[in-house]
Amino acid sequence: MERREEQPGATGAGAAPALDFTVENVEKALHQLYYDPNIENKNLAQKWLMQAQVSPQAWHFSWQLLQPDKVPEIQYFGASALHIKISRYWSDIPTDQYESLKAQLFTQITHFASGSKIVLTRLCVALASLALSMMPDAWPCAVADMVRLFQAEDSPVDGQGRCLALLELLTVLPEEFQTSRLPQYRKGLVRASLAVECGAVFPLLEQLLQQPSSPSCVRQKVLKCFSSWVQLEVPLQDCEALIQAAFTALQDSELFDSSVEAIVNAISQPDAQRYVNTLLKLIPLVLGLQEQLRQAVQNGDMETSHGICRIAVALGENHSRALLDQVEHWQSFLALVNMIMFCTGIPGHYPVNETTSSLTLTFWYTLQDDILSFEAEKQAVYQQVYRPVYFQLVDVLLHKAQFPSDEEYGFWSSDEKEQFRIYRVDISDTLMYVYEMLGAELLSSLYDKLGRVLTSSEEPYSWQHTEALLYGFQSIAETIDVNYSDVVPGLIGLIPRISISNVQLADTVMFTIGALSEWLADHPVMINSVLPLVLHALGNPELSVSSVSTLKKICRECKYDLPPYAANIVAVSQDVLMKQIHKTSQCMWLMQALGFLLSALQVEEILKNLHSLISPYIQQLEKLAEEIPNPSNKLAIVHILGLLSNLFTTLDVSHHEDDHEGPELRKLPVPQGPNPVVVVLQQVFQLIQKVLSKWLNDAQVVEAVCAIFEKSVKTLLDDFAPMVPQLCEMLGRMYSTIPQASALDLTRQLVHIFAHEPAHFPPIEALFLLVTSVTLTLFQQGPRDHPDIVDSFMQLLAQALKRKPDLFLCERLDVKAVFQCAVLALKFPEAPTVKASCGFFTELLPRCGEVQSVGKVVQEDGRMLLIAVLEAIGGQASRSLMDCFADILFALNKHCFSLLSMWIKEALQPPGFPSARLSPEQKDTFSQQILRERMNKRRVKEMVKEFTLLCRGLHGTDYTADY
Repeated sequence: MERREEQPGATGAGAAPALDFTVENVEKALHQLYYDPNIENKNLAQKWLMQAQVSPQAWHFSWQLLQPDKVPEIQYFGASALHIKISRYWSDIPTDQYESLKAQLFTQITHFASGSKIVLTRLCVALASLALSMMPDAWPCAVADMVRLFQAEDSPVDGQGRCLALLELLTVLPEEFQTSRLPQYRKGLVRASLAVECGAVFPLLEQLLQQPSSPSCVRQKVLKCFSSWVQLEVPLQDCEALIQAAFTALQDSELFDSSVEAIVNAISQPDAQRYVNTLLKLIPLVLGLQEQLRQAVQNGDMETSHGICRIAVALGENHSRALLDQVEHWQSFLALVNMIMFCTGIPGHYPVNETTSSLTLTFWYTLQDDILSFEAEKQAVYQQVYRPVYFQLVDVLLHKAQFPSDEEYGFWSSDEKEQFRIYRVDISDTLMYVYEMLGAELLSSLYDKLGRVLTSSEEPYSWQHTEALLYGFQSIAETIDVNYSDVVPGLIGLIPRISISNVQLADTVMFTIGALSEWLADHPVMINSVLPLVLHALGNPELSVSSVSTLKKICRECKYDLPPYAANIVAVSQDVLMKQIHKTSQCMWLMQALGFLLSALQVEEILKNLHSLISPYIQQLEKLAEEIPNPSNKLAIVHILGLLSNLFTTLDVSHHEDDHEGPELRKLPVPQGPNPVVVVLQQVFQLIQKVLSKWLNDAQVVEAVCAIFEKSVKTLLDDFAPMVPQLCEMLGRMYSTIPQASALDLTRQLVHIFAHEPAHFPPIEALFLLVTSVTLTLFQQGPRDHPDIVDSFMQLLAQALKRKPDLFLCERLDVKAVFQCAVLALKFPEAPTVKASCGFFTELLPRCGEVQSVGKVVQEDGRMLLIAVLEAIGGQASRSLMDCFADILFALNKHCFSLLSMWIKEALQPPGFPSARLSPEQKDTFSQQILRERMNKRRVKEMVKEFTLLCRGLHGTDYTADY
């Protein structure tokens, strides 16, 4: 192979001249990479070395870098370079040099068998890559040859060294196969060849593992090698002897981890479920580990208990269906299930004293799914066996969900507390799932236990016990409809009896009440039992999230039953807001809660409450509007505007989103006079304008102002109508002074809701023309700094075409300029902007016939649009956007067919357009395919995906696998 250095060839993109890649220069660069303190020099050295590795000279310097007098870092680079050349540039190697390359690699591996282990591994990976590229034709018995060569007695290396080198080679061979870049058809051939070759590997591994004289290091390597081979989906029955040997090796602490890995990998391969007899033989082996597991738990040996649990779960989770099918073996499988239950309930608190129990949770889902998938008769039998098991599981999970003592919890790190929180969420999800198996009986069981805990005078229960039972209830009630449960009234009655001495317990009480809010809406007489608890909790900053979210749920679900409590709720809420007890996001939620609450009152009541609720904020805003802008008063302004917009998000007296029917309708107040939100907005409109005049330069304040109106428009819909003229005028002034995306988004909302109404069309048309004119001027000045504005502008144009194409009829609208700006926007690097521009064109092109100005501009400038689309498909835009560009091509084809058939031939004529990789035939095929497909949009998307891969030189490569 050494003579390949003389062959001419490119040195790789941006590489230095070929002569630079000498042994001396490579060694200097490696020294710089490892020892130069300057990070820039290190980066330069790394870049240069990467080019060296792919250069033709690598064939020469790699072997020289492997000389015995070199340090391991240099030898490692030489071995890595060989691997890269073999794995990525196999086609460069002449077939007559395969054998000499193979021989050289074998020689080097023999040398390094007693040398540096990292270099040995790299050389083994290089030889493995060579073997995979030659199998099966050029090297039919590769693995058998490897075994034979390394067992030869005439080697200068001692037997153990040769044995370890061979095991390393056999271990990396399947690993290299898994990560290789072999084409799909070759992968199948090589996989089949390796499956046959496994007959040369397993007997050797069995012999070495069972041989009493084998040293520990060899046995460990054998287990790793076995673990690597089973991932090639070797039939499980062929692995039996090695799996049994691995079970025996679990007793040796040095081999424990490798044995676990090997057993788990063997059991977990997808094909294993076909070998039921082998699986049945494995159950006693797993059950035989129970004593070792108990000892490990007793001694606090987390590693051993974790490993044994992994084995039990791997067998149960991967093969529960296959094992349940063997009805005559139900007892042995039940014993395995009970062993997994022991792992779920392993003593200690997760994640501090144990990390094993979390591994088991998915098993319980799988087992339940498999039981419930059987036909009725078999399911009934298994329900009888496993319902008691699942009731036991609930007890175990609730025990595991318990908080530690306050003292112990105080020592936990924030990371441990977060892991425990996530673990409890996983338990909650499991309980919710188990409800499908156990049904209402589960709620009754939880209620009975909670009743005993709260009423027992004999033994005092810890708050942790109470909290866990409530947490179980909450987990189920959050997602399951408990409206028909006969235990919920009793639970609501028990809640006030809970002695709340702790934040965690108080939080769970709040969340449980929140989870029962829909039930409370159907049983309003019980609201008074729990509402005082929630209002009391609002004053505690530690219960901020739970108390505010619970009040919001109650106000949303029970609003028609809350008028008697409204004054109290508003008073308490006002008090906590004024005292600034809660963080910003909770203040916003609280305002949303009050919006729901007020929606159910009579209009005069709403206005009275609104006045007392927001007057302090209006006074504060008036004061802030007089001040010179600075960062602290900006925060206060944004906060107040946020409170108002969140209040108006949910304050809705029109009930157009309510689905109450029948007698419920009697509760709805009849709106009288103008909408209360509109009344308030008109009162504060001047003040908002005053604030804006000082803060127009600040995107955050402008956004907060727009949010008030946008949320009000979305909630009020037609009721917002009286505000339309003045809001259009204000938006026009805002946008003319300083264009901002939020103003365009609000304009789009107005177009969507009001443009089709004749009374509102004039102000909306005036605003639309104004913002379009201002944005077009922005395009002339250079729009690249404002992708958000361009994105919002494109969305506005698309909405206008969708809701009211008449907006494009006005003579003052420069449709040609709009079209050209949208073509420019297609070339932006920001994906959302490009997507929005594509959306505009897919709305515009169907209007060619009905809107004259649109038809005219498409005729004049449509070719420019097509070229921009082809450039994007040719490689200028992200592949993730190809569907959007396909939509434009489809619209052009459907609505401008004669023009497209002329343009596409002309556009694809120039050589190298849209990509130098395309042949004239490929371009011609693409244009014909597109022009033929005028009905099936999905087919056009597939054509564009194929074409873009050809343009990028990716067609038929690994990169297309997930595309």
